[in-house]
Amino acid sequence: MLYFFHDGVTRLRPLEYPDLRGLCPYGRLRTDLGGLRGLMPRREIPFLPEQYYHFYNRGNNRQVVFMERENYVYFLKGIKRYLHGRVEVIAYCLMPTHYHILVKVVAKHQTSEVEGQTSEVLKTSEVLRPEVSGRGEASKQVSLAMQKFLISYTKAINKRFERTGALFQGQFQAKPVTTYKHLLTLCAYIHANPVKDGLAAAPEMWDFSNYLEWLGLRNGTLVNREFISENFGTGEEYKKFVAEYIQNRQVDEEFRKYVEGLER
Repeated sequence: MLYFFHDGVTRLRPLEYPDLRGLCPYGRLRTDLGGLRGLMPRREIPFLPEQYYHFYNRGNNRQVVFMERENYVYFLKGIKRYLHGRVEVIAYCLMPTHYHILVKVVAKHQTSEVEGQTSEVLKTSEVLRPEVSGRGEASKQVSLAMQKFLISYTKAINKRFERTGALFQGQFQAKPVTTYKHLLTLCAYIHANPVKDGLAAAPEMWDFSNYLEWLGLRNGTLVNREFISENFGTGEEYKKFVAEYIQNRQVDEEFRKYVEGLER
């Protein structure tokens, strides 16, 4: 079950909530982990259907993980190959040393291109319990798909550049999006990353994010393009929203601490 805390009042809500827009921007969602503790020993956050999550990680020792343009393209193809049917990709930005992917876990997963394939991930990653149902099954499938995806990418990079060893800094990181205000601000944060790091003068000048799709300047198919109209109105309105974020960086204390945690 999910518990919503607002003005000191605790209210019980159903597990499936269809839309975060009805939540007060300053509310907080918390996950009851009772039935999932021990499912994946090193991951305390389960992946719940209809919930938004921020996936991210950086290179091991902060090393570069995308050495050339083809690496970015291969990574994006991997997202579609391994995660399609498990999650709905909302936004992403790939940077030379790290990545950000905002997703929504689908209510009922579809068969992915790699479902049923054996993988080295089963021998090298988190120990998973055998069959679990409901929330646990969805959580297991999302985690396993991400593991397969990142191991596949690491193996491809190691082969391409004749290297060995880990490419990323441990397992992928995942944080649930707790409020609607957080969700919208996170979109701006993700797309503003190239500007913040001095790689582009404006978000639209960076090829490796879905910002151009949201502005209607590119016809990519990886992300949910309806998200922009449902939550920001038009691409032009979103562009203004991101520009204001870049210029002022006025965020609440909770989101500021969230970003500091990411950039540590």
